[in-house]
Amino acid sequence: MKVCGVELKGGEAIISLLSYEGETFNVPSCRKVSFAVSDSASTESIRDFHFAFHKLMEDYKIDQIAIIEREQKGKLAGSATSFKLEAAIQLTELPVVMISPVTVKEQLKRNPPQADFDSLDLKRVQQNAFEVAYVHHNRLIFGKV
Repeated sequence: MKVCGVELKGGEAIISLLSYEGETFNVPSCRKVSFAVSDSASTESIRDFHFAFHKLMEDYKIDQIAIIEREQKGKLAGSATSFKLEAAIQLTELPVVMISPVTVKEQLKRNPPQADFDSLDLKRVQQNAFEVAYVHHNRLIFGKV
């Protein structure tokens, strides 16, 4: 099972791939770390993002997508662009799950990764995306907790 973890930040989707096979986690290398949209008001920009993101999911044979949920209101609310990117990601045949930051934190406390993040050959900016993918895998393996 391959999962793509996504953190939406402003006009950018930061991703990390994680697979689980034979009771072993694997972090496959990926040609992209993030997708940026400079002009979210442009239909063409959103279409380009949608095409590029889904082409990557197809190329790497991703089974599911896990996105860190953002607040819709208040001081910590996500940007309008990030919600557009979320909608573009959700328009796929792949299952997409939203996981709250609180759930991610609780699950990591309960079942932390066995490897140190620095040894995973990922960029620091990918840590949250990796963590949501890891938490989603654990929910699949152990059932929703």
